[in-house]
Amino acid sequence: MTEPDRRRSVLFHAAALASGTIFGLGLAISGMVYPQKIKAFLDVSRIPSGGWDPSLAFVMAAAVIVTMMAVRIGHRRRRPIAAASFSQPHTRRIEGQLAIGAALFGVGWGLSGLCPGPAVADLVFAFPAIILFLMSMLLGTAVVHLWRRRAQRSVMGAAQEIES
Repeated sequence: MTEPDRRRSVLFHAAALASGTIFGLGLAISGMVYPQKIKAFLDVSRIPSGGWDPSLAFVMAAAVIVTMMAVRIGHRRRRPIAAASFSQPHTRRIEGQLAIGAALFGVGWGLSGLCPGPAVADLVFAFPAIILFLMSMLLGTAVVHLWRRRAQRSVMGAAQEIES
């Protein structure tokens, strides 16, 4: 590893540590680590009674504004400061897997009031429900990973049969 690559690696990890710390502080200060706060936002039926909590919308708006500014600044650079290259999406199309994944994510978020980021932050409290949620999330991720590998092997096997 060359000296510039080593510096970038250190910068990358330092940036990840700083970003994670800022993210965790923001979640805790805004109260987004509490599932009941998320559920109070998602339950729009409480708007007429005044029981709806719009604070998550402000947190999301602030995140979008900061991200938009960071992306604009980043696009002015030839290369990133802390990585070898910029990470860009491979496609701009909304594919079926994205839509299904987003729907499942939304259902899980709505049912539990937990989003993965705040759930990881909630590990500090070691609530059994948080640990169960994260274990279930990891299980779901593993199932999809195994399913994709199996599907990829099936496609490869079919391609080899065609070639034979």
